[in-house]
Amino acid sequence: MTPPAAVRRVVSLVPSLTEAVAVSGPDLLVGATDWCAHPAGLDVARVRGTKNPDLERIAALEPDLVLANEEENRPADLEALRAAGIAVLVTEVRSVPEAFGELHRALVDGCGLPRPAWLDEAEAAWADVRAEFDAVAVVPVWRRPWMVLGRDTFAGAVLAHLGVRNRYARHPERYPRVPLPELADPRAADLVVLPDEPYAFAADDGPEAFPGLPAALVDGRYLTWYGPSLTEAPEVLAGAVREALG
Repeated sequence: MTPPAAVRRVVSLVPSLTEAVAVSGPDLLVGATDWCAHPAGLDVARVRGTKNPDLERIAALEPDLVLANEEENRPADLEALRAAGIAVLVTEVRSVPEAFGELHRALVDGCGLPRPAWLDEAEAAWADVRAEFDAVAVVPVWRRPWMVLGRDTFAGAVLAHLGVRNRYARHPERYPRVPLPELADPRAADLVVLPDEPYAFAADDGPEAFPGLPAALVDGRYLTWYGPSLTEAPEVLAGAVREALG
């Protein structure tokens, strides 16, 4: 995709990219999904969800560029936007280095913004990360049915940098369904990591299913988002794992 020469109006269909643009070039952002909750008080047009965007509403906003992600957004929706003459930049992020590269591509090459200072700070924060732990984790992302992180995921890569290995990192699926008795087996993992998105795991909704495993409840924004939250993510996630393992 070759972005327009001058990008003045951007619609983001990815919550983490919405935050990245809002922090780096707030005047550019004219539309975002209903799930784009950061930064607080974001006042832009809402275009429904990541999987069911309102394409007519997006077109009416006359964006110079739409930001999307290959995992979060449906190819058919993105092709429909392109068919309407709208430039679409699609990110693919499955590792921490890819996150930094794609953020630069979206913000600098796509939106035409100067490289933001927070991106350099985030890259430096992750460059200093050492594998503090030597642990195997089960990482559910949904229940009823139970689904977990499998192979080739950004969240799994984030945890691996801290020394937390995903039990299902070699599974053929990226988000496999696994029976709870297998997930909760304390002989096969050292802890369970429970993010608050996409399923809103909480102290009273999740840990009780894993009575034999310590539970680390984490803010999903630090585990799955690639944006300004990457600056604090190593410290926040390590703290949650440290507390769980005692």
